[in-house]
Amino acid sequence: QVQLVQSGGGLVQPGGSLRLSCAASGFTFRSDTALHWHRQAPGKEREFVATITSAGGITRYADSVKGRFTISRDIAKNTMYLQMNRLKLEDTAVYYCNGLGSWGQGAQVTVNS
Repeated sequence: QVQLVQSGGGLVQPGGSLRLSCAASGFTFRSDTALHWHRQAPGKEREFVATITSAGGITRYADSVKGRFTISRDIAKNTMYLQMNRLKLEDTAVYYCNGLGSWGQGAQVTVNS
């Protein structure tokens, strides 16, 4: 059974940084699975943020976060990360990791001065 457990998030001022983690169990990153980050802001639909292939490390980003966010993974730890820099007010949302049909529990990211 695939399980994704998230950590990280919190409150940060505009221009600040946060890192999210997503620890996976029930499968190995060496199987080269596509893993994703999505987010959902209040009153809005869930939207794509970034994707990485777990073995090959190929990445893709939404235009809104390109150049500010970095998705990465640690194969040995079976964990995926989202490093978020130069955060903006509009990045405020609940962030979810997902892959193989499973979703993490979500992590609140609030950008507020």
